[in-house]
Amino acid sequence: MTYKIAIASGKGGTGKTTVSLNLFYTLQKQLDQKIQLVDCDVEEPNINLFTKGELHSVSDVNIKIPVIDSDKCVYCGDCASACAYNAILFVKSISHIAVLEDLCHGCGACTYVCNQPDVIVEKDKKLGEVNVYSLENGNELVEGKIEIGSAIAVPVIGKTLKSTDENALRIIDAPPGTSCPVMETIKDVDYTILVTEPTPFGLNDLKLMVETMRKMKGKFGVVINRAGLGNLAIYDYLKEEKIELLMEIPFDKNLARIYSEGKIMVDEVPAIYEKYVKLFDKVKLNLDEANSYS
Repeated sequence: MTYKIAIASGKGGTGKTTVSLNLFYTLQKQLDQKIQLVDCDVEEPNINLFTKGELHSVSDVNIKIPVIDSDKCVYCGDCASACAYNAILFVKSISHIAVLEDLCHGCGACTYVCNQPDVIVEKDKKLGEVNVYSLENGNELVEGKIEIGSAIAVPVIGKTLKSTDENALRIIDAPPGTSCPVMETIKDVDYTILVTEPTPFGLNDLKLMVETMRKMKGKFGVVINRAGLGNLAIYDYLKEEKIELLMEIPFDKNLARIYSEGKIMVDEVPAIYEKYVKLFDKVKLNLDEANSYS
């Protein structure tokens, strides 16, 4: 199997990384093939805190940003007008022009519109890096990590996904929310598991994520974490919208303790392991049925 399965949530703190980790360790026990755990939460990657892997490759993620030669510039302002991100500060009255590197997205529009030869050249700016760790049984953790202070996550996520093995089953931990980094992560996956919790905040952000998934025409189902907390409104919503409930994880002090100690729940609690076995069976059934109709 070479499925790409993303785990996402409309908000942080719902248990998305918990589900990613435990599904990965469940499949390690179940399947005799290469599996990659992919951490695309590049602003705060923390999966490597729970895995015991050996770092075997690091690759930088760079973008090209402009360098403007003020001595050759005729101060026409075309480059500043072309910049969609307001990353070029241009003051014609005093013949001043400067690149605001933190705002630059490396699109190249300024270089394209400049009519003066050699006024704008480009240099590399590091946005982050992709780390690949060797795990047991020939499996791997592929981790994207953004540079501190950088606000541009999408290229790092794109490079992280391109660094995965197309012949492996990939479990992808997405960033929280519904913004561009999430879209970049889930746009080409086969199935997305949405993790939520039975609280008003959890329901509100689940609705946003469901709306996003439907616009993207992606296959998805829902896992409710901390089941027993809050109210039943989220169950009514799933029923009304005909959304499959894939699994419930109980609100349990012992599970919280296991997680806080950096342990893996499916290794510690047999009943939780069985839940994840059934979770993957449901996801695989959905994918197999979809493929049979395509």
